Amino acid sequence: MTRAGRIFWTRCAVIGGPVALLEAACRLRWISPLVIIPPSEMVAAMVSLLGTEEVLASVGQTFSTVAIAFVAAVVLGFVLGAVIHGLPRLRRAIDPLLASYYSVPFFVFYPLLVALFGLNALPLIAIGFIFALPAMLIATLLGLDRVPRVFRKVARMHRLGWARTATLVILPAALPNLFQGIKLALAYAFIGVIAGEFILSSGGLGYAIAYAYESFENRTMYGLMLFVLLSAIVTNGLLYAWEARQQRRRGRG
Repeated sequence: MTRAGRIFWTRCAVIGGPVALLEAACRLRWISPLVIIPPSEMVAAMVSLLGTEEVLASVGQTFSTVAIAFVAAVVLGFVLGAVIHGLPRLRRAIDPLLASYYSVPFFVFYPLLVALFGLNALPLIAIGFIFALPAMLIATLLGLDRVPRVFRKVARMHRLGWARTATLVILPAALPNLFQGIKLALAYAFIGVIAGEFILSSGGLGYAIAYAYESFENRTMYGLMLFVLLSAIVTNGLLYAWEARQQRRRGRG
């Protein structure tokens, strides 16, 4: 068996083993169905829910909100990271703030965001953006810090302009860290939006899960939770595959 095959089957065992144990425990009534339903029923509930217009509308609302927050955080985080990297004094002033950023409970600002933007999707976009921005900013700073100085010297020796130096030398060298920032920004945007919908919104997947929980609709709740979990895993897997492809291309180059 190849190394890739061993890794694949190990992952299957790590994921499938606990799922099989949970299925058995639920079927044998070791766990009450009022607490957790079997994973097979979660899958069935998820499939049936995705056929309803109400759930599809919630999916569209949540995913569009996450996408807007994610793209805005990646673009602005990269630009701010590049600017701050070129200003050492500003970097020294901001570093302690970035280190303690996630200790701030940003949901307390939701009433202020509602007052500023109104009762619509903008406050949730703002929360997702606020959660995701530092991940991309920090990754950009780390990526630019780790570009070897010899690369810049070689670019000057070849008399490359700043634009060609950035696109042909600096960005490819910083790409591994930038990919990490992109993946973390997506995760944080997803967390911020879902949590915001769960606590504060009147629509979206988070709201649907909270409503099902309060209504004791276990099948609906676990079906939606499974869909959110699988969506995050698949999206992260696609980003991982994209990153691996870019690394292979760099290796061949």
